[in-house]
Amino acid sequence: MKVLLLAPSKSIHTHKWALFYKENGIDVKVVTFKDHYSPENAKEVETIVLPKLLPGKLSYISSIFAIKKLLTSFQPDILHAHYVSSYGFVGALSNYHPFYVSVWGRDIYQFPQQNNMNKRIVEFALERADMICSTSHVMAMETKKYTNKHIEVTPFGVDLTKFKPLEKREKDVVTIGTVKALSDKYGIADLIKAFAIVHKSYPNTKLVIVGDGPQRQEYEELAERLGISGVTTFTGRVPNTDVPTYINKMDIFAVPSTEDSESFGVAAVEAMACGVPVVVSNVGGLPEVVKDGITGFVVPKESPEKLAEAFETLLRDPQLRAKMGENGVLHVKEHYNWIENAMKMLRLYKQTLNEV
Repeated sequence: MKVLLLAPSKSIHTHKWALFYKENGIDVKVVTFKDHYSPENAKEVETIVLPKLLPGKLSYISSIFAIKKLLTSFQPDILHAHYVSSYGFVGALSNYHPFYVSVWGRDIYQFPQQNNMNKRIVEFALERADMICSTSHVMAMETKKYTNKHIEVTPFGVDLTKFKPLEKREKDVVTIGTVKALSDKYGIADLIKAFAIVHKSYPNTKLVIVGDGPQRQEYEELAERLGISGVTTFTGRVPNTDVPTYINKMDIFAVPSTEDSESFGVAAVEAMACGVPVVVSNVGGLPEVVKDGITGFVVPKESPEKLAEAFETLLRDPQLRAKMGENGVLHVKEHYNWIENAMKMLRLYKQTLNEV
């Protein structure tokens, strides 16, 4: 089988799909725009860069000649575009079939609502698709606003050989943490404010924020103003291979995102796979992957006070933390095993090809 992925090369999710295909004997190529190109990922999976000859959305149209030429030479069995508002539109314009489109988040929650042209771009891409995929049921419902077609839910699971509980040592300090880009979309400021609240009553706590982003200095200054900089660590960006180790050092994991474009909640699933109870906000796909009161807690978005209350419930009860951690591991094994989720996509590909 030959698969052409139209997607951002620098995305860890694109690379994860591409590597899975390659490891399963599929001839796969990634096609990406220049500003989405990753030289590191291109070393492992062949990557072709699309030209951006015109500004804005016109760049999609200017790339059609290049993508059609590539499709003619490679002749993939499946053309699969990730992110409907850009790569999905380019794939639709190529008029190649079988054509898959996967929605990601902002491309379906925000992009089509910005103006009528954007809405028509999304509708056009979905209309041309032979298969539409969504990582969550809630995002599939959002996508239904722009198409009458069936939408296949294909969860984006985690690699359980990497994300798993490690041996934990007894310690006096309880660590609350997250692994996210440092942006307000992920509620980092709310996390810092919530931690400042609980630290007053539970001085044996510390906060670890793994990741980097444009608002890092702003968040460091916030921690300073709230008087918790001495117990708050900003690690900066860490290698993806080190993420499971960092998560296993945490006792409570937080994903207080603020936008519905948090369409699935990979970070929350990774934490549960490591046996760490999670506290997430009630946006996007987060309430779908976290079982409230069983693997963690779901709290209102943009509410440091409610976030702090959930933290305090877990801080008061170590046994509850342990039980939720165990439940999380079982929950992920049952529903979000990456290999099983990825194999479902391959079965869809084969089903489509058998119907052609």
